[in-house]
Amino acid sequence: MNQNIAKDMANAAIAALEDKKAEDIKVIDISEISVLADYFIIASGSNKSQIQAMIDNVEEKLGRLGYEQKQVEGYDTANWILMDYKDVIIHVFDKENRLFYDLERIWRDGKLIEPEELK
Repeated sequence: MNQNIAKDMANAAIAALEDKKAEDIKVIDISEISVLADYFIIASGSNKSQIQAMIDNVEEKLGRLGYEQKQVEGYDTANWILMDYKDVIIHVFDKENRLFYDLERIWRDGKLIEPEELK
């Protein structure tokens, strides 16, 4: 996919997460180290209801923009929800699981960028 389209999608997802008060949003550019996606977006929420609201908002906003979701995993438990939009993969964690899985460390070969830098 065109890098600009992936960037636009990532920015829309970040905005949707911010709308629902997502915490500690990080973006990892993995385009040069993986064929999985161009960007990982990682965010945290404080409780199950907030995390599900964040996911619902991302789904609604990206859907309205015409981006097709491949799959969502973990919605019912909401301790780690993964949303796959092919070139952008969104991970929303509760605080405990974010610390435990530490995706930022696992994907440290990628380029960590602040959400503002993506714009």
